[in-house]
Amino acid sequence: MAFCSQCGTQVPDGTKFCPNCGAQQQKNTGNTVYRQGGNSAYDTYGTQYPVQVDNGGFGWGLLGFCIPIVGLILFLVWKDSKPRTAKAAGMGALISVLIGVLFYALGACGSIAAGLML
Repeated sequence: MAFCSQCGTQVPDGTKFCPNCGAQQQKNTGNTVYRQGGNSAYDTYGTQYPVQVDNGGFGWGLLGFCIPIVGLILFLVWKDSKPRTAKAAGMGALISVLIGVLFYALGACGSIAAGLML
């Protein structure tokens, strides 16, 4: 039995996709990282690695919305290692900027309209 490289679930040998998380499985090279439990993973040599959680949490999107430059930076840093979380932070930043531009445009139109009425 092998273990999923993404979630740590036992998968039958030769399985191409994990039945639990759907992650594509790679051939076993003898140094496959598998989940031991808790927040650690171990390879076949006993080396411990932290398990990275990539759940695309709402909190990262909210942070990106409140501070767009932080959302952009997090997106650029995490786009390869944590794609779901990076997308949440980047979308929060993008939505914040778009709402800011919309309010600016509405304010400018309102100012022009008010100036024409005088």
